[in-house]
Amino acid sequence: MSASREKQNRQAQTGQAGPKTAREIQQRQEEKRSNFLYGLIAAAFLVVVILSVIWRSNVIPKMAPAATIDGENYSVGEVSYYYQSVYRNFVNNYSYFLSYVGLDTSLPLKSQEITESAASMLGIDTSSGDEAPAEDDADDTSAPAEGETSADGEEENVDAGIGMTWFDYFIDQALNNMATIQAGLKAAEAEGYTFSDSIQVQYEEAMEALRTTAAASGLSVSQYLTSSYGAGITEKIYGEQLLRSLQYSDYATTYTNSLTYSDTELSAPYESDPNSYDHVSYEVVSFSGTAESTVDEEGNTIDPTEEESAAAMSAAQEKADAVLAGFQEGESLETLADEYDGTYSQNENSNYSAGDVLSEWVFDSARTEGDADILTSDTTLYVVVFHDRFRDEYDTVDVRHILVPLGTATLTEEDEGYAAEQEQLAADAHAKAEELLAQWQSGEATEDSFASMALTESTDTGSRFNGGLYTRVYQGQMVETFNDWCFDASRKAGDTGVVDTSYGSHVMYYVGTNLPRWQAQVAENLEYEDYDEWETGLTANSNIERHDFGMKFID
Repeated sequence: MSASREKQNRQAQTGQAGPKTAREIQQRQEEKRSNFLYGLIAAAFLVVVILSVIWRSNVIPKMAPAATIDGENYSVGEVSYYYQSVYRNFVNNYSYFLSYVGLDTSLPLKSQEITESAASMLGIDTSSGDEAPAEDDADDTSAPAEGETSADGEEENVDAGIGMTWFDYFIDQALNNMATIQAGLKAAEAEGYTFSDSIQVQYEEAMEALRTTAAASGLSVSQYLTSSYGAGITEKIYGEQLLRSLQYSDYATTYTNSLTYSDTELSAPYESDPNSYDHVSYEVVSFSGTAESTVDEEGNTIDPTEEESAAAMSAAQEKADAVLAGFQEGESLETLADEYDGTYSQNENSNYSAGDVLSEWVFDSARTEGDADILTSDTTLYVVVFHDRFRDEYDTVDVRHILVPLGTATLTEEDEGYAAEQEQLAADAHAKAEELLAQWQSGEATEDSFASMALTESTDTGSRFNGGLYTRVYQGQMVETFNDWCFDASRKAGDTGVVDTSYGSHVMYYVGTNLPRWQAQVAENLEYEDYDEWETGLTANSNIERHDFGMKFID
């Protein structure tokens, strides 16, 4: 046996491989490791692709919880619905106010901090000490703090931030609204509360309006909602949260309507603060004691001297003294105002205004009819005569109506035939209103049937879903012809008719009288306080949690 053959036999017996075989095994092992590595890389790439698809498809925003309220999870889309609702309502209601509070709608809200002055205007409590501390940085080149001096030596005022962004402000309100709705609906369920039939009508019309708006924008509903509310919101989510909001509003309104107060309960707030409910009648003549500025030859304005200002006040005082004396001798205040070049006004139904010199004087409890005096406010002098103090004792009224609006005009005021077209539109609206009234009269002709007709026929969004009902209507609240019909001395419960206004024609149903006006005002304030206490109590023990990952998708 050759030496090589013997070596091979020994290798075979001991399990060793020859050089060639070892190289083959090593090569196969390296190939196996390479295949495994490439498999891992391919798998990782596949995961990235899948995650990218999921991300673009909004699955994560749809599924990721953004908040938990008392154990109930809310997705990004659900929170976005309320967040955007709160934000948009704020912008729509306070569009004129945005620059004052420093809110820039063109910038991300998460990057904008609320300033101290804005917090004060919005009633944000900054006393908790949660504000972000100021950083002590020697290289800080920002503007100096309030009271510090700038590089040019002039003092500057800097409105410091409070450590809260506008995003935080709106998301807090959204989450609080969500907690309130959740608690309210659970309370309604526990009570076995039955929601109004109008809820479904409101819901269906709102969803149809959503689809119409999306189509008009050239977008699908899904695209429109994403562009309007952000990631995660779907038509299903929108509809669910809309319905919950409508149901809560119905439940809360029913609670408010259930509140009643005795005469004693209504009298107590009035007796403690009669100025808030009383009115006064008085006459006044005013004189300006401001000296006029002059202009020099070069067109520069020259302010009056102290002597000139004093002389102007003295002249105004002389006129005021003369008017007061003339009135006390029996002359008409209005006539005296003309004689002494004063500004006359007669106030028959004035309300109290705290801090105003005139208001404080006429609302003084010691004031009696015929009292007269001269009052001074800055450089203005007033000769004032008090006549009466009273409260509104007349009864408010409850009334239902169905609004038939004017049709759409095709002409403008400058066009020939505009007046004729307007007359025709008014006549058409009136004829439609008469038709509806006749239709109602031919049926059950009850208040309930009128309310049902209002729900389907009226275009007044302020009362339609409440069966066309307005309660505690007071003098001057409605347009003139509407008001006059309601407060006609001959009016009695069940009266109907058609009233024409600039809005169109109204089919009227007179329900009856309600509280005297002053009591109605007191009741409204008590209802506001009691409702606020009730609503606050719904969430007194609520636990609201934000989830940072989900919150990243809301903006």
